[in-house]
Amino acid sequence: MAKKPLKRSEYKEVTYDAKHWALLDKLREKTIPIMEALEEANLEAIVHGSIARGDVGKRSDIDIFLSNQPSTFRVEAALEKAHININRRLLIQATPTYAMKAHIEIDENMGVSFPLMNLRTVEREFYRFGGEATLEDLENDLRVVGVDKRLMLIEPTHEGHKENTIVGHEQHVAKLLGVSVETVLDRVHALLRRDEVGRTGVFLKKELVEDETFEMALNQLAKRNPAVRRRLTSLF
Repeated sequence: MAKKPLKRSEYKEVTYDAKHWALLDKLREKTIPIMEALEEANLEAIVHGSIARGDVGKRSDIDIFLSNQPSTFRVEAALEKAHININRRLLIQATPTYAMKAHIEIDENMGVSFPLMNLRTVEREFYRFGGEATLEDLENDLRVVGVDKRLMLIEPTHEGHKENTIVGHEQHVAKLLGVSVETVLDRVHALLRRDEVGRTGVFLKKELVEDETFEMALNQLAKRNPAVRRRLTSLF
């Protein structure tokens, strides 16, 4: 079951047991070779979410992100060189106003994504809001501050983490995470709305065929879809 946002003030400290630490180590060990392969090709990668924060669970996904709109060929070539198999390649747009992204699925719970068009500030800061870690952070066993899907601020401690709701504390959280208040308010609105109306799915999702490049697929979508075409040429 998906985690729901907590609208009331709730603070607690969480202590991780041996199983939790072992799961975190396992997931990070699985993440590091992917990030190493990308950085070997001079592609700066981050992993975001619970892997970065440390509050992992059995259903945690490994989400690796490249923010600098890299060449899709370089990304796929870097993975191929490291003998990392690609399961599926997808074009994804969350909403009509969000940037189209390439998503390379390595397995059901791990993937690499990157933008195919310019990101707005709130889109780039989404990753910092949730917590993002570099390859160096993982190699040094560092965990970062970030907000989970319950709208709880996760702050790592030696024993685990402490958590507290961000609702009503948006300005403090924005300053702590180094993001704009707009980004924090955007995420609060989106997650509370999802709690009320349920998941609505992504606006657009297309799986690429074997010989199709991301650029080819994006150009075809832009020709047929005015919303994609507008977002491709606009920074909002």
